[in-house]
Formats: sequence, structure tokens, C-alpha cells
Amino acid sequence: MQNVCRNDFLQHLYRKVDGAVLKSQNERNLNCVITFQTHSILQRFMLRFDALQLDCNDHLYIFDGAHAVGGHKADLSCRNTKQAVGAIFTRTNFVTLKYVTDGWGTESNGFNLVITAVRDPKHTCMDFTCTLREFCISTDLVCDGINHCADGSDEAISPKCSNTEMTTVLGMSMTLFVVVVVSGLLLLCSCVLGMSICVCRRQAAPVPPTPHHQPPSNYNTNLSMQQMQGNGTGATTIVSKLPGNWRHPAGLMLGYSAARARLYCQAK
Repeated sequence: MQNVCRNDFLQHLYRKVDGAVLKSQNERNLNCVITFQTHSILQRFMLRFDALQLDCNDHLYIFDGAHAVGGHKADLSCRNTKQAVGAIFTRTNFVTLKYVTDGWGTESNGFNLVITAVRDPKHTCMDFTCTLREFCISTDLVCDGINHCADGSDEAISPKCSNTEMTTVLGMSMTLFVVVVVSGLLLLCSCVLGMSICVCRRQAAPVPPTPHHQPPSNYNTNLSMQQMQGNGTGATTIVSKLPGNWRHPAGLMLGYSAARARLYCQAK
């Protein structure tokens, strides 16, 4: 209550509301006046207490009008209970509250007041119609967790309320579940794309050129002293383990035969 009873110019403004909840708990040395107004002159206010337990020196005055003057509609104190007070209706589209407290109290002292702008059924109603009381309230007040109709019909299980309930999947809200699934798919696609790029780069890597002349695979490049033989002229002949007739190459034999043929012709 102290939050709306500030001592500034806003305190003297009429607050247009479709519905409001005022709470007070052990507020001391308070003397404030606040006025509420409906959005239409065809509406009036219904006041209902969810909790009411005031100290005997505390008073909540309710005025049916725009000012806290003249006779009050109700004077609530320690002798009043929420069951005895019930619902209070104004005749005008204004209601003014004056709350006065002393410097003593306990945590149990206070109230919980629900204020609702209602429209009588004799006027055209395009909003939500309460079941038992047969008056209209704003659709913004339906399924908001507060019993504005006083019979609970605006918070009952209905298609409108069921549509506002958040659907959960695996303990998560539907919005959070969709975000998690989409994030997982994007991460999976990124991994697959990265692996595909790596594979393509490996396949496109150049192959080192192969030498044209290579010794046979069974060629032994480690030579021992026994494989190195002298020919008596100071030269050394390397005996290899290469396959084939490497000791008597065909080219040497052809050259030797040609030399013998020339000597034979000279002798002739």
C-alpha cells in the first residue's frame, strides 16, 4: 500500500484500472488516500478481500466517489473479517480508499484487497461474463491467477485458460525445447560439414612424383668386402646381387666380338 501512497503529485491522480490487487502488511504511521477510476462510465467497482485482519487502531475507509469526503461506504477495522464484509459494489465509476494506521502492529496485521471494474449485464458486454454474478469483466483479467469474479469462473478450467497454459516436453517449456532441438541440429550439421571438408582436402592432396629409374626391389645396397673384387689392374669390380647375368653383360660381349672381327680382317 505504501508504494501507491507516495507523497507526490501522482497521489492525487485518478488511476484508471480494469483490475488491481492492493496488499498491506504491518504498515505503520500511514495516512494515505488513493482513488481508482474505471475506463467507462458504464462500469463500476467490486471490492473483495482475500485477507482482512486489521489492528483496532487501524482503519480502512471506502468512499463511493472520487474524493474522501462526506460519508464513507465502509469503515473497516479489527471488528471486521473478510467473511463478514463479503463483496462491496460502488454505484459510481470511482472508488476512493483512505488507510490510516498507528505506530504499532504485528506481521499478521494487514489486508489483501482485489479491485475489479465490472459492467452490469443490462449493458452490452463484449468481454468475459462471470457465471454466477452475471456481470462482465475485462478479458485481460481472465486466467491471470486472481479470482476477479468472486465465484472463480474467470480462473476455472476452460478453453481460454488451457490455451494459456505452457506445454512442457521432457520437463522443459515448448519454446525452450524447440531452441534446444534446433541448436543440436545446427551443431550436428556443422560437424558433418567440417568432416566433409577434411576428407575432400585429403583426397585432393598432390602425390609425390615417382623416379623413372629405380633399382629392383631385391637390390642390396649394402656391400661387403667379399663383394668387392680386384681385377689385378688396380681397379675394383663391384659384384652385385642384382638378378640376371650381370657378370657378363650383353653389351661387352658384342664389343669383344666386333674387336675380334677387325683383327681377323687386318690379318687377311
